[in-house]
Amino acid sequence: VGREKGDSTQNSHVLFTLQEVFGYRTQNLRRALCLVTSILTCGFLLLVFYWKPQWRVWANCIPCPLQEADTVLLKTTDKFQRYMRKKVVCLYLSTLKFPISKNPEEPLVADRHSVINQAVLKPELKLQCVQVQKIRYVWNYSEKRFQKVGLLEDSNSCHDIYHTFGLGLTSEEQEVRRLVCGPNAIEVGIQPIWKLLVKQVLNPFYVFQAFTLTLWLSQGYIEYSVAIIILSVISIVLSVYDLRQQSVKLHNLVEDHNKVQVTVMVKDKGLQELESRLLVPGDTIILPGKFSLPCDAILIDGSCVVNEGMLTGESIPVTKTPLPHSENTMAWKSHSSEDYRKHVLFCGTEVIQVKPSGQGPVRAVVLQTGYNTAKGDLVRSILYPRPLNFKLYNDAFKFIVFLACLGAVGFLYALGVYMYHGVSPRDTTTMALLILTITVPPVLPAALTTGIVYAQKRLKKKKIFCISQQRINMCGQINLVCFDKAQQIHSFASGKDLPWSPLCAAMASCHSLILLNGTIQGDPLDLKMFEGTAWIMEDCSADYCKFGMLDSNTIIKPGPKASWSPVEAIAILRQFPFSSSLQRMSVVAQLAGEDHFHVYVKGAPEMLAKFCKSETVPKDFPQKLRSYTIQGFRVIALAHKALKIEKLSEVQNLAREKVESELTFLGLLIMENRLKKETKPVLKELSEAHIRMVMITGDNLQTAITVAKNSEMIPRGSQVILVEANEPEDFVPASVTWQLIEDQENGLGRNETYLNIGNSSVPDGTRGSCYHFAMSGKSYQVIFQHFNSLLPKILVNGTIFARMSPAQKSSLVEEFQKLNYYVAMCGDGANDCGVSISLSEQEASVASHFTSKMANIECVPQLIREGRAALVSSFGVFKYLTMYGLIQFIGTSLLYWQLQLFGNYQYLMQDVAITLMVCLTMSSTHAYPKLAPYRPAGQLLSPPLLLSVFLNTCFTCIVQVCAFLYVKQQPWYCEVYRYSKCFLDSQSNFSTNVSLERNGTGNATLIPGSILSFESTTLWPITTINCIMVAFIFSKGKPFRKPIFTNYMFSFLLMSALGLTVFILFSDFQAIYHGMQLIPTLTSWRVLILVAVLTQFCVAFFVEDVILQNRKLWLWIKKECGFSSKSQYRNWQKKLAEDSTWPPTHRTDYSGDGENGFINPGYEDPEQIPRAKSELGGQTPEEHFWTRL
Repeated sequence: VGREKGDSTQNSHVLFTLQEVFGYRTQNLRRALCLVTSILTCGFLLLVFYWKPQWRVWANCIPCPLQEADTVLLKTTDKFQRYMRKKVVCLYLSTLKFPISKNPEEPLVADRHSVINQAVLKPELKLQCVQVQKIRYVWNYSEKRFQKVGLLEDSNSCHDIYHTFGLGLTSEEQEVRRLVCGPNAIEVGIQPIWKLLVKQVLNPFYVFQAFTLTLWLSQGYIEYSVAIIILSVISIVLSVYDLRQQSVKLHNLVEDHNKVQVTVMVKDKGLQELESRLLVPGDTIILPGKFSLPCDAILIDGSCVVNEGMLTGESIPVTKTPLPHSENTMAWKSHSSEDYRKHVLFCGTEVIQVKPSGQGPVRAVVLQTGYNTAKGDLVRSILYPRPLNFKLYNDAFKFIVFLACLGAVGFLYALGVYMYHGVSPRDTTTMALLILTITVPPVLPAALTTGIVYAQKRLKKKKIFCISQQRINMCGQINLVCFDKAQQIHSFASGKDLPWSPLCAAMASCHSLILLNGTIQGDPLDLKMFEGTAWIMEDCSADYCKFGMLDSNTIIKPGPKASWSPVEAIAILRQFPFSSSLQRMSVVAQLAGEDHFHVYVKGAPEMLAKFCKSETVPKDFPQKLRSYTIQGFRVIALAHKALKIEKLSEVQNLAREKVESELTFLGLLIMENRLKKETKPVLKELSEAHIRMVMITGDNLQTAITVAKNSEMIPRGSQVILVEANEPEDFVPASVTWQLIEDQENGLGRNETYLNIGNSSVPDGTRGSCYHFAMSGKSYQVIFQHFNSLLPKILVNGTIFARMSPAQKSSLVEEFQKLNYYVAMCGDGANDCGVSISLSEQEASVASHFTSKMANIECVPQLIREGRAALVSSFGVFKYLTMYGLIQFIGTSLLYWQLQLFGNYQYLMQDVAITLMVCLTMSSTHAYPKLAPYRPAGQLLSPPLLLSVFLNTCFTCIVQVCAFLYVKQQPWYCEVYRYSKCFLDSQSNFSTNVSLERNGTGNATLIPGSILSFESTTLWPITTINCIMVAFIFSKGKPFRKPIFTNYMFSFLLMSALGLTVFILFSDFQAIYHGMQLIPTLTSWRVLILVAVLTQFCVAFFVEDVILQNRKLWLWIKKECGFSSKSQYRNWQKKLAEDSTWPPTHRTDYSGDGENGFINPGYEDPEQIPRAKSELGGQTPEEHFWTRL
């Protein structure tokens, strides 16, 4: 991981495309200077180092080669540019209890491929390691790079695994590996409450909030400060509680993993019982019966059935077969191609049954331990999720920075004004800091989180659960939904019982079903097929031993309702599991009473026909197959052959290639795909909302096309273009063929059509989005590798992706995201995409962002609706708080001009009675029940929003400045702030001690009458009603939320606040004016104030609702000004719409044909298609935008 760039003296390494690592050595003098500075700044420097770990490294250390480093600095190369600081730890093998050779020529471990031999420096017996996101890396002195440990190297061949590890490791080698690799444990400690609390409190926004509140409290603004403190404490406590609960759940999830007892083979010592945490890569373990795997292991002897629900989300038993014996030096994964997983037992999965080969117990070699395992990866994906790359949070961060800069301008303005008037430096600084804190409201984080919390509660009522709150807002931007697994769209139905025949025998025996506690379990399709025979399954008993059947064999025999059969029973002797790349499975079986053996095979018809004798395959096979698949039927082909061997022992040594050849075609098994009743309405709703839908399935391509048409995922009248790509062969380069599929009625019956591949082209009038591309996983793989420049063009209109492997599915989602689609993946387990929705309750779903208890796709539109409502609420709250800060900023700035400010209770009325209550209830408006045909805005820095804030700021500025100047022109006006005592003496309704009384409570009264004035009396109702007004204007309802009046609490609070403000404005009660520090004015002046703000409201409402929220107007402006979308998929759609040669039909392109041909240099084998993963890569925790502040 991370080869050096250049010679060995350089200190930086590139970790593939994800991270870069730099070496540093700590310098004592620098460290001492940092310590002194931290003391002098009262710990503030340490706080900065906590926020910026790279600054800590740069301040304390000097660059050096990685080999000499005691600290490494990791930097991600993505747009986030995140840094991590890690200490380099030295391990010494001399601490082990047995002598170790210091001869550099003598290897430490028998595995010649192991990095351990190159990582230990002799004669010191020292190795350097660093731990990044739970994975340990050691320094390879030979290759000058860090390498991952805790796993067997991929370069091992099948021969190496059998001969180096098959008989176990020596006890000495086990000890060496334990020291180097660490324990085989997935340990997730329960975070202490104090640590979680400290992390929350040290959030930069809360530090700024603490500064603000301290300043306010020092000036006597106690009530609002206490309210904010209480709200912040509640927010922090809830966050800590939520994080603690997640920590406990994750701890409980993995706790039992570390307590498994295993039997290990030790070379020359036999079997030993160990705790699973002591396992090391290379250990040989014995698999008993039912067993939870504590590590990833390669099966080398016997076979077993496991439940991989933890990984896949499907509780379907999977058969694992032993790694083949091979004498070649090819890497074991390459030898098995992409089907290497059928030999691997993954950590966290359950072994349900084991079947010894007859030569001893079932054995497996430990492949990976700890966090390197499959379960470790799952846990790490939860601990270190991908950072949230959502435009809203990035824009919000920029907006807050702008507001802070505006506050800084106010700070300088206040300094200038107060210094000009000769106010004391202390009071000048205090007042300047006060205006600095006005522009960034301290209630901001709580207010923005409120909308998401409300949405989460509503989702919970609909049985949709969320582990990543910030993803709810992302759901509001979803414009493409991938449906993984056809079973989420349709269900299956089977036919009647079959009479005895080889076809019946194939259906009864060729499956992966198992008998567990008297219940048959397995793939739903296999179950339907088996039920169609009315046969039953039993474990082998003494009655069948006369046929030579082993105890471990599964016995199939006719059930009470089965048709008459001359065969008493069928024993399944060996199974070759289903492979997504081979698209078939097979079994070797023995019929009771016979001495020879039979092979039964089932799989994809188009694939199986290739392995059958041509004379046994009907001449009209392609037409028959097409006639069934175009009707949406699930079609499986069955084949058979008799083996010419008679010894049972020879069955175990048969090669799969020999078994699955020269077959006799038996027939087709037809199963009906019935659309679930929820499917059509959901897909129709998504389609009307202009949300793209894509089907990703393992089914036959034509079946998938028909299901898509029946479900109207492909609308009626749309053209389907089949994309077929082929790998290069000999002197023929890779090719891609485009064929138009035409619907033609053939009189087969109602709703039955043939899909004829014709030579016609797409009519000119139907270009645009009326055509859909369909392709198989094989074609996708070829296009990804050889025609990468064509891929975006295909994906823009690609709807059907059939016969896709898991790796290809992940790759496809990533390619959609590169086109700037907001992708939701609806599947069974964890998916690496923007929003993942799991319909499974299996353990794999814990890493999905959303888990639905409804086993259908109804949750998708519900999630999008709530996401849109939450997103609009976030925008509304953010706009309101921005305007609230600006309204107060303008009013305060005007009063500062004459060394005044609003009174505490005047601020309290705006801050608590209005803003706090509004922010807590504004987001509780429910989502609109119908999805709109467009999405809400996803950017804060968009023209409508910026104009909204700018124009409302202008309106309030004009009204406040005019009022401020106009009140000075009134005949009854006097400068109260200059002649406070004289004025108060002449006012019989007021106590002459009003200013002194406020001073007694700690009010920030710098000079007599610093609050009481006609200006503050005029500006306060204007600013207060302005706050109420913008809260109403920004609470937009339809089309994404229900109307504002349906939010009863919010409406009541707004009306109450408005009523109270108007009451205070027009009341003549001495107690009210005394408490609010207002001066009585003429009724006509008060009416004028009210008319002014009502006029402002009418203008602002008209501008916001009729102009700024007028979508048609903005679309027209964009069109007239020539603005185009920055989204890649929009640009491609525009280009392709103007391209008269697109879409291609009845054409074949070859790699190297100018712009159509492209060889992708980064291509790897199909299991590595998605991305090149860095060994020292990984993701950092999600960040809220205010955390980044």
